[in-house]
Amino acid sequence: MIRLALAALLLAGPAQAAEMSVFVKNQRSQGVAVELFSRDRETVWPGDDKVFLIRPGARKSVPISCNPGENICWGAWVNGDDSVTAGVGPDNDQPCDNCCFICVEHSTETIDLAE
Repeated sequence: MIRLALAALLLAGPAQAAEMSVFVKNQRSQGVAVELFSRDRETVWPGDDKVFLIRPGARKSVPISCNPGENICWGAWVNGDDSVTAGVGPDNDQPCDNCCFICVEHSTETIDLAE
């Protein structure tokens, strides 16, 4: 019985990644840096110690590859001054009520960064 269950898991293979977009609207007068943090695994977008930089007043769509159903939170801060933050902040350690979303294939999540 255990061998049968293990064989079924092996044949199922890894879960397929979902491709989605995150649309950031920076309504601030300063440029901002944005990172996305998975709540379900050790993953950060864009990763490799990089950030998404959004100019003042700009809008930018960034594609991400995530696991369907994955819980993702965003952190933003003024570029060059990480004491001015929004969402979960640069260290993913700030409480927030509306800075997380669920990964859904072919969907777009919008982040509005106001003054």
